[in-house]
Formats: sequence, structure tokens, C-alpha cells
Amino acid sequence: MKTSDFDFELPEELIAQTPLEQRDASRLLTLDKQTGRTGHHHFYDLADMLQPGDCLVMNDSRVLPARLLGRRETGGACEVLLLIDRGDKTWECLVRPGRKLKPGAKVVFGDGELTGEIVAEVEGGNRLVRFDYEGIFLEVLERLGRMPLPPYITAELEDAERYQTVYSKVTGSAAAPTAGLHFTPELLEKIRKKGVKLCYVTLHVGLGTFRPVKAEDIDEHEMHSEYCVISKETADTINAAKAAGGRVVCVGTTSCRTVESWAGEDGLMRESAGWTNIFIYPGYRFKVLDALVTNFHLPQSTLIMLVSALAGRENVLAAYEEAVREGYRFFSFGDAMFIS
Repeated sequence: MKTSDFDFELPEELIAQTPLEQRDASRLLTLDKQTGRTGHHHFYDLADMLQPGDCLVMNDSRVLPARLLGRRETGGACEVLLLIDRGDKTWECLVRPGRKLKPGAKVVFGDGELTGEIVAEVEGGNRLVRFDYEGIFLEVLERLGRMPLPPYITAELEDAERYQTVYSKVTGSAAAPTAGLHFTPELLEKIRKKGVKLCYVTLHVGLGTFRPVKAEDIDEHEMHSEYCVISKETADTINAAKAAGGRVVCVGTTSCRTVESWAGEDGLMRESAGWTNIFIYPGYRFKVLDALVTNFHLPQSTLIMLVSALAGRENVLAAYEEAVREGYRFFSFGDAMFIS
């Protein structure tokens, strides 16, 4: 299949720049993966669409305030975006301006409580930066760092917690698992009381999720790697739900990629942890997932390819066209879909 097969027209004004005041007030487009039939609801209606015995799988990763604005020791502004912790106070980072930040360059943040030195240039143009600070790095980041919002969001975020899910717990993502942004504690409790099992995986979202697919043929695209974890409790909960005839409903493509990465060919989940670069596109056979809660994704992205693998490319593109006609809000702070 061609990357261009997953293109669609999106008016710029439909790209949501800010979150709604009420998380679960966003719109929810339902899509029947077998028939292509659609429906229009609100996210707070999701509880009515889930059934006793279903299992709702959510990604509890928390976004790192990974965007650091500082200055070069020799003068001039700079920006460092943390990507991967390489140990020994060293992180793989995106840096700007790249031509000024070569190995040996030093950077300063805040009033000097955090400094860094570029120690190496790595594949893809990223840099290894060794930091120096007193105390706990995460606490320093909480004071100095900013949320690494996607490039298509140009508005400032007034409340950083709106780019975190209400159940976020394990810090490590460079971007939010945005399908989960719609949940409130009240909605989750309503879902739980209905007899739906709630369980969590952890996948730390990398910036590769925003990288465009440059290959003309999608099977030539090299997927980025992300670290993910499935606990024994979550594996047992999923297995029990499947054995009893319940559906496994993943919240977001990250939860989907996590369970599909570690499921056995027999569909059984086991306690697992490690890096995954699974690329799900049409033709993929899902081993565990039955239904998906997801946002609206970028044209020609690996994410729209994933939902097309679940519901069919024609069904998905027709649903996207309908969402555009109906004025749905797109991308991270936008509206949602429930594919079942």
C-alpha cells in the first residue's frame, strides 16, 4: 500500500489548539468496524457503549516537562528537548540551533541551577547532553521545564495538567497518550461500576509518533522504538476478560501497540517489559484488541494506518470525511472515536 492511500483533506481551523473546559464533553464519533456505520455522541456517553465483562486498557505514562529553554554559554538562546534517558545524567535530545550546539558546547537553564554539555552527536542529528544539577532531576524539570506540545499546537497551554491524563502515574513520555485526555475520574468510576475492568499498561510516547512517513510504500517505513511495560495484574485481567467472552478495549494507539507487542500467538498476555517498534497497518491480524478509543490522527501517519488496520481504510477515511463535514476537532486536543 502507498502512504498516499492514507491522505485526506483537513481544514486548518479544525486542528484543536486548546482543550475543552470539560474533558469528557468532547464529541465522540462511533464507527462499526464491520459495516462502516457511524454515529455521533459525546465522550461521556462511552460508559453506555461498554458492556459488563469488558476490559478497558489505559496507558498510565505521564508526560515529562521535557522542553528546556535556555542560553548557550557563549551567548544566544537555545532549546533542548529531552527524548531518552541514557543514564549517568545523560539524555538523548533534540537541540536548537543545531549548528551552534556541537560536541563541547555548554548550555545554561534558569539561573544556572541546571547546566549541560553536548557530549556527542548521534544518528538523526540528535545530541547526547550530560547535565549537571543538585538534587533530583525531575524536581528541577518541574521548575524549569515546559510541556512538549506537538508542533501543530501553537497556542500556549495555561494548565499543564490538561496535557496529562487524570490517571497518569509513571513519568517518561515526550508526548501525551492523548486518547486518554477525555476521561474524568467520575466517568472512570461510572465505567467501573458498570462491571468493566480497568487496567493499565505503560508506554512512554516518543516524538517519533509525530514523524511523517517518508517512504512511498508503507512497508518500507522504519518504525520508532518506545519502551513499554505490562504488569502481571494487567496481563491476568486481560486474559480473564477474553476467556469470559468480554472485549478488550484499548484507550489509544499506545495501549493498542503495547498489548499487541507482547501478546502471544495464542492471544495470551504475559507480564512483559521492553522496547517495541511494532508497526500496525492494514493486513495486520489483531491478537488481543477488540475495540479502540482513539483521537483523530494526522494524514498519512502511522496512527491512521493503525486504525485502518482495525476498521478498514475505506471505512476510516469515510468516517474522517464525515468528521470534517460535521466540524469535529482534530488531533491531540480534539474529539474522539470509538471503533468497535
